[in-house]
Amino acid sequence: QVQLVESGGGLVQPGGSLNLSCAASGRIFSIYSMGWYWQAPGKQRELVASITSSIISSGSIQYADSVKGRFTISRSYAKNTVYLQMNSLEPEDTAVYYCNANLRTSSSAMPSIYWGQGTQVTVSS
Repeated sequence: QVQLVESGGGLVQPGGSLNLSCAASGRIFSIYSMGWYWQAPGKQRELVASITSSIISSGSIQYADSVKGRFTISRSYAKNTVYLQMNSLEPEDTAVYYCNANLRTSSSAMPSIYWGQGTQVTVSS
């Protein structure tokens, strides 16, 4: 059993900052990548940022064009935790933010995708 628990969402004024965190726990053998997706009302879930393991793969980072220069993703390997520092927030960033991890639960298991429950971020004056 694997759990992803997000925290750090809330209400913030335009131009403000929030820091999201997501901790993975349970039966984890290795994590290939972790990331953040957002979903606004009536829209599809889309990638915000992702980071691959520097131990298993290239350690590459990817951002959605709309957040480049404003959001920073980082990861703690020791804590199996991924963070999303969000600065210069805009009303268009309002959405439910979901944590995502691509991981294996044992040496013989295939990689699988796991999701957190989501955390609401609202940017409004």
